[in-house]
Amino acid sequence: MTTTWTAKELDRIGAADELDIAARRRDGSLREPTTIWVVRSGDDLYVRSYRGPEGRWYRATKTRHEGHIRAAGVDRDVAFVDEPDPAVNARIDDAYRTKYHSHGAEYVDPMTAAPARTTTTKIVPA
Repeated sequence: MTTTWTAKELDRIGAADELDIAARRRDGSLREPTTIWVVRSGDDLYVRSYRGPEGRWYRATKTRHEGHIRAAGVDRDVAFVDEPDPAVNARIDDAYRTKYHSHGAEYVDPMTAAPARTTTTKIVPA
């Protein structure tokens, strides 16, 4: 099993409007998937919770930091890694603004505001 993204996976997921994310429960089973936005920065993929730390899917990722994603024909087990670095978060803000600008400020602004920024999560192949 590969533990890095292939160029094709990065391109496909990075271009996808949405990603289905499911966190793994303590017993190893997967929760129901939630559809969210995903952005790419270099060779990394990131997600944020629109509702900040109170987002259900985000809270669920804290149980085992493991789960599964599906987007644009890519279906992978993954790990969830917190990303607190301010420089990375600034790049992720830009990525959200660029990719989702057509959805309007009412949706993009909350994704680049402080509550969502605290939930920046890097998705790493497991």
